[in-house]
Amino acid sequence: MGLELYLDLLSQPCRAVYIFAKKNGIPFELRTVELLKGQHFSADFAQLNPLKKVPVLKDGDFTLTERPWVLAAKSSKADPSWLHGASAWRRQWGRSSSRRPMRSS
Repeated sequence: MGLELYLDLLSQPCRAVYIFAKKNGIPFELRTVELLKGQHFSADFAQLNPLKKVPVLKDGDFTLTERPWVLAAKSSKADPSWLHGASAWRRQWGRSSSRRPMRSS
C-alpha cells in the first residue's frame, strides 16, 4: 500500500501538505476528512490520530500526525538523501513545549 494523506482541503495546513506533495511529484492517495461534518471526531479516525486533527500521513504501518513531521516525511520521499523514519527524525530534531520542532544541539 502506498502513501495515504488524510486531509480537508478547506484547512490551510492540509492545503500546504497537499501542495507540497503535488509540487514534488510524490504519489499519494487522498483520503478526505470533512471537518465541517465532524468526520475527524469519528472512532475510525481516532484510531489514526487520537488528537482528532488533520493532516495525517500513513505509509504502511507508519503514521505521522503533525504537519511539520508530515512535510518532513514527504521531503524524504521527494529526496532520498533526507533522513528516514521516526527514529531518525527524533535524533535530528527535538520538541519544544509549544509542540514546534526545534533543532537539537
